[in-house]
Amino acid sequence: MSTITGLTRGGEVYTPAFVININQLDCIGCGRCFKVCPRDVFDLVEREEDEALMADDDYEYDYGDDDYGDDDDDGFSDDTAMVMSLKDALDCIGWV
Repeated sequence: MSTITGLTRGGEVYTPAFVININQLDCIGCGRCFKVCPRDVFDLVEREEDEALMADDDYEYDYGDDDYGDDDDDGFSDDTAMVMSLKDALDCIGWV
């Protein structure tokens, strides 16, 4: 694949970066990438539990002192974590 470069209005050369994959273990599901993307590249999905990770006794989720129970009556289960997934990575136009 060849490198793509562009010019800003000021004449500066730049090379855009393209989304290739998303590490769902690192994604916190905040949706910021989804909100700023002008294309249909991302999709919010339920986190797939990595059985190898869950079997690792040394791994723990650190929730701090906050209570993450389903007490807020918002109709959503707090047990289901949402993360970003690539819906159409080939539609990515890149970012600087």
